[in-house]
Amino acid sequence: MTYRILFVASLHHPEALQQAIDAMPPGESLPLFPPSMGQHFWEKAFRKRGHTLDVFYRNLPSIGRARFQRHAQGVTPGKVIAAFGRRLPPRLNIEYKLRNRRLIEQARAFKPDVLWLIGDNTVIYPQTLAAIKGETGCKIVYASGTSPVVFSHSMERRAAPLYDLVLVNDYYHGVQWLELGAKQMEALPIAACDPDFHHPYDLTDEERAAYSCDVAFVGTLVPGNLYSRRVAALEALRDFDLGVWSVHDVPASLRPHLRGSALGETMLRIFSAAKICVNPHGDFMLHGGNMRLFEAAGVGIFQLAEDLPGVREYFTPGETIVTYQDHDDLREKVAYYLAHEDERQAIAERARQHVYAQHTYDQRVARVEALLMQMI
Repeated sequence: MTYRILFVASLHHPEALQQAIDAMPPGESLPLFPPSMGQHFWEKAFRKRGHTLDVFYRNLPSIGRARFQRHAQGVTPGKVIAAFGRRLPPRLNIEYKLRNRRLIEQARAFKPDVLWLIGDNTVIYPQTLAAIKGETGCKIVYASGTSPVVFSHSMERRAAPLYDLVLVNDYYHGVQWLELGAKQMEALPIAACDPDFHHPYDLTDEERAAYSCDVAFVGTLVPGNLYSRRVAALEALRDFDLGVWSVHDVPASLRPHLRGSALGETMLRIFSAAKICVNPHGDFMLHGGNMRLFEAAGVGIFQLAEDLPGVREYFTPGETIVTYQDHDDLREKVAYYLAHEDERQAIAERARQHVYAQHTYDQRVARVEALLMQMI
């Protein structure tokens, strides 16, 4: 059975989406999301299985266009303006009212079976979701990789009873959504890999010179109250050949190791050049299962992650991943596996074969289809 699925999401990296559109061969369906967003791979897997897709970009203003948001430490003019904006009740925001009206009109025309709402929603009102659900009879799937307690907006929490299915990375986040009123949750996780994209890359001499390092980290490190575990783990490795890439600001302690920003394929090329990927989770992930676990494994880089329940659930420590208990353990294992290349590469290759067999977006979509069949 195929479905009509309407994504409601923020568009990040609009320039990357335009590049992807420009690169599409004539006659092909234009992408809805850039490869730098996880939704791109869900979109690809859904299309492959015959589903009809559309998208509403909730962050696109009625006039102008979306811009990339860079996180920085400290107070900035942008943060001050955003803080004042957040103090205005969303129901009184004229621009938000226009966007909600446009979404209702688009849903009325598209007639979705499923409204797929991506997390971090600060724009779409619960009343809008209820109206669309009442008029079209669609089911609402809410997908988020973060904690509702830490990250979600009050609008998202108020709308929880409307969510027929919540998809999460971290099992504990799913439990929190159930407590807020969601009808059902599934820790798939929503992160996975696409073997056509997440694979080892051949590098030019220039790329190898730019990206090579013993230990690589690619990801977000600010604000410190949400990523203190990551920062502390990387600080413990500063005397190694450590390379850090982030599209956002980084703490002063790690700036000497900052090598630039990385999204999409650039990140995968970095992992193709480095020897070890260190993957500490954010402070809000206590069960574990972030995107990088599957992406890095797909590239075929040896990965060191915290000893968390989700890591042990999705991978086998010592076979497809290596976990650490504390910073001393992390340092010892980095030193050991740098000195034992054969062991390191064997674990990395087993991890790659494992995620290709067990954790692809095609498999995630198949599981979602099974869940939808029980509801629709």
